[in-house]
Amino acid sequence: MGRLRPEEISSILKGAITDYENRVRTEEVGQVLEVGDGIARVHGLQNVMYQEMLEFEDARGNRVMGLALNLEEDNVGVIVAGDDTHIQEGNIVRRTERLASVPVGGGVLGRVIDALGRPMDGKGEIEAEDNLPVEIVAPGIIKRQPVKQPLQTGIKAIDAMIPIGRGQRELVIGDRKTGKTSILLDTIINQANQDVKCIYVAVGQKDSSVAGVVSSLEEAGAMDYTTIVNASASQSATLQYLAPYAGCAIGEFFMNQGQDALVIYDDLSKHAVAYRQMMLLLRRPPGREAYPGDVFYLHSRLLERAAKLSDDAGGGSLTALPVIETKAGDISSYIPTNVISITDGQIFLEGDLFNAGQRPAIDTGNSVSRVGSSAQIKAMKSVAGTLRLDLNQYQELASFAQFGSDLDKATQQTLNRGERLTSILKQQERDPMPVEEQVVVLYAASNGYLDEVDNDSVGDWERQFRDYMRDSHGEILDGIRDSQQLSDENEGSLKEAIEHFNQNYESQATQLVDASAGTSDEDGES
Repeated sequence: MGRLRPEEISSILKGAITDYENRVRTEEVGQVLEVGDGIARVHGLQNVMYQEMLEFEDARGNRVMGLALNLEEDNVGVIVAGDDTHIQEGNIVRRTERLASVPVGGGVLGRVIDALGRPMDGKGEIEAEDNLPVEIVAPGIIKRQPVKQPLQTGIKAIDAMIPIGRGQRELVIGDRKTGKTSILLDTIINQANQDVKCIYVAVGQKDSSVAGVVSSLEEAGAMDYTTIVNASASQSATLQYLAPYAGCAIGEFFMNQGQDALVIYDDLSKHAVAYRQMMLLLRRPPGREAYPGDVFYLHSRLLERAAKLSDDAGGGSLTALPVIETKAGDISSYIPTNVISITDGQIFLEGDLFNAGQRPAIDTGNSVSRVGSSAQIKAMKSVAGTLRLDLNQYQELASFAQFGSDLDKATQQTLNRGERLTSILKQQERDPMPVEEQVVVLYAASNGYLDEVDNDSVGDWERQFRDYMRDSHGEILDGIRDSQQLSDENEGSLKEAIEHFNQNYESQATQLVDASAGTSDEDGES
């Protein structure tokens, strides 16, 4: 048997020692000093990072996650993202050495997850392409380009007068129950063939409402390209605070791949309330309305992450539609004014309009898109240019016309046209409309082809006209969709088509009137 040479012995020993060192893993652990109301103070974590995830081991041996938010001299203020009822004083707390992060990629589409990326839909584990931290610094000015490509919502009033571009931040604001969520769901459903990935973040809503959203989207087949991040009212304030950032990170992944994404935060009023609760429990000083001093930064750093990236950076986009709920239509209170000043415009929904049957209840006077017509296709620009002016004229005149009885012909005509325009902007929910159909309908209304139609029949006229255009004049619609403009040739054919349709529609209407008159005569004789 050959003898081992000294260098072999030393190499075997070295191997054994390094192997032993690998098995000894250093862990930084701390202890819970006090816990309550979802907040724990922890001692002994010297190197912990701001917003690092920490792992508590509670009395029953369960692992509960927390988030380090207050780094003080002798202790760390941690908010617990889960059930804190079994965490006791003296329990062990471990560092995970990673910031709060969320799974991203194609695997999260069609899923319902919580703010930490854990599945809530019972469809098993999520196959993530990557894990991204929820807080990322927004892309700088050099990485961006101006917003100029439209994001079609399928809602006539918005696409015509308050257009949204890819990479824009447009606030949806209004009282409760004025149709904010309906507009947003229609927008998601309308992205089916626009190749936009959607993320819907529900903050502090009822679980039943979120279940309703999921079933609406499933029915419309929109869950295939949508992720729902649910931090409902039954979950802790920590998860409600993290949810919008988690949703934003999921959207950012698609944006950085050069794709287009849309993220909806429903709503940021409840997000601010959850943040206020956490900060007051962490003993941070309160400011106006007891919100902490950085509540503006809370939303600005979130919404500023929406961008249209430059071509060098891949040209992807992330569009943000935050929601704010007002009290009694007061858009000048603290959180609404904050978010209005961060976003590129707002869609203001008015309770009175909603109750009067004008749905979607968009107040065109207070709503604005600061990107404007640069986020519209040429065809829509040409049609919608006069629409806003006509409506504004109508609204001014309508308030005066209540007092006067004998109005001159021009005024009567303006009022008449304004009524038709107001009616044509009404739209059923879950019926988003392709942009080429919007163009032909609004063209007809703006150019007076509806003036002779009875105001109550406008919806019926529109439905039949859309069917007629699809069945008999598909080439006009295709031309508008493909070239994105209303060429002279197409405009000529469109006029003919509308006139032809109107003749048939009128003769139908007369026949109906005659028929009903006939039946009433017979009733009289009998």
